[in-house]
Amino acid sequence: MAHVLGQNQYGKAENRIVRIYRDSTRHEIKDLNVSVSLQGEFEDVHLTGSNANCLPTDTTKNTVYAFAKEHGIESAEAFGILLARHFVDNTERGVVHSARIRIEEYAWDRIKTPDSSARFIGSEEVGHSFVRSGQETRTSEIVYDGESVQVVSGLKDLIVMNSTNSEFWGYIKDRYTTLQEAYDRILATQVTARWKYGFSGRDGEAQPNWNRSYSHVKRHLLEAFAETYSYSLQQTLHAMGTRVLNNRAEVDEVRLELPNKHHFLVDLEPFGLKNDNEVYYAADRMYGLIEGTVHREGVVPVIPVA
Repeated sequence: MAHVLGQNQYGKAENRIVRIYRDSTRHEIKDLNVSVSLQGEFEDVHLTGSNANCLPTDTTKNTVYAFAKEHGIESAEAFGILLARHFVDNTERGVVHSARIRIEEYAWDRIKTPDSSARFIGSEEVGHSFVRSGQETRTSEIVYDGESVQVVSGLKDLIVMNSTNSEFWGYIKDRYTTLQEAYDRILATQVTARWKYGFSGRDGEAQPNWNRSYSHVKRHLLEAFAETYSYSLQQTLHAMGTRVLNNRAEVDEVRLELPNKHHFLVDLEPFGLKNDNEVYYAADRMYGLIEGTVHREGVVPVIPVA
């Protein structure tokens, strides 16, 4: 029986790159983890061992670093689009048909010094000293097939909590149900969000302001979480996705993964104490995992299920 080579791809994963801008004494940092994956006419590489159509993964790595110098990194999305188009459009003999660029961006905050004697904006900051931010990691995935670009941006590890304005009751109960109904509970989650842009890159279409869009999408996610009186984490998920689509015209689809970071009241009665929703045990495992996509009517969702 004959065997057939199925879907295949290759590239250089997790190229760690830090780009420092030293145009003034107030330096700027872009800290990325870039993964490149290529699809195309690579059958002979697998079947015969001929590397005539193989662009070495070392070359893709070198391209990432060279582009960081030659083009700079204004945003993860714009940088990923540059790379994807280069690998598809400029690789010899056109053997690369599609390129996928995945990027994680790590944020840095400036270290502040309280005893600076200067009196100008930013004077309390050291221009060359940074501390890694404890907030979320920014993500992006860019796919280019030679005709159009698909951009899915996102974030992960954004931990949020509402200490009240959350209930959970009226659910199905059977012989195995032990969960007590809650009319005032802590709602906490570690947000993983991805959103697809309507941008396709065709016919010189202008790119969105990626950094501003990211900032606003994050703000709307947080505002929806904070302002929604929640009867379930599912309801909160829908409110968060809807808020983004209502306020950001450039976004067509939002997918959210929200693990329920359970907080259980501690029984203080053995110590003669009353626990009036004040002391909780924070459990990291096991957890409920709530996932869902919110998209515009008529849009076919493309963000894959994790």
